[in-house]
Amino acid sequence: MDKQKKNFTSFSIVAAIIGFMIAIQFQTVKEPVDVRDTRDIWQLRQDILKEKKLQSELLGEIRSAEDKLAGYETKRQNGKEQVLKETLEELKIEAGFTEITGPGIILTIEPVFEEVLIGDPISTTVTPDLLKRLTNELNMYEAKQISIDGQRIINSTVIREISSETRIDGHRLSALPIEIKVIAENIQAAEKLSNRMKASQSMEEFFIENLRLTVSDPIQEITIEAFENPIRINTMKPAKTDEGGDS
Repeated sequence: MDKQKKNFTSFSIVAAIIGFMIAIQFQTVKEPVDVRDTRDIWQLRQDILKEKKLQSELLGEIRSAEDKLAGYETKRQNGKEQVLKETLEELKIEAGFTEITGPGIILTIEPVFEEVLIGDPISTTVTPDLLKRLTNELNMYEAKQISIDGQRIINSTVIREISSETRIDGHRLSALPIEIKVIAENIQAAEKLSNRMKASQSMEEFFIENLRLTVSDPIQEITIEAFENPIRINTMKPAKTDEGGDS
């Protein structure tokens, strides 16, 4: 009996072990093998979609930034062009190539008719020296723009006598009286200029030559013609540069 019990016990143990192993094997087979893989693939797809979405957003931001940069560059280039245009216009105004309007005064040169009564001849012209001294005095009192007898005075203007006639850049002065128009910085400067010229040395110098110089009160708006004569630059030469050029 004892031997049978031992065999039965051993058989039970072996049967239990085999049953346990079969149960494990059954559980392993029952467990879906592809669940973990399917979940991983789905998650991977989700991650890929997220990355693609992020990439798309980044590309959109890059394109937006590039468009903004292109816009800024266009504005910058246009700004340079605008600055050049404004600078050129300022240079034209400064050089006298454009008509200009502003506050100023008008000077009138006319003969002193009283001299006829005492037998002195009436002056019919103004010497170049008188006009030069007058323009120098006007510039000294901060005149911005000057025209004499409709001729714009610029830095290269030549006032001289040709064949006993006073000429400004080749223009022969009209018969007296003639007008000299002067533009100042502002109306206050025009008033100051008017007061200074009314007490200037030029008044006496013109009177000595039997000429009367009349100075107006400040005027709110005076228009001065543009300089129309060609500017000669015969004495100018091209600058030497490292890249080459005339030497």
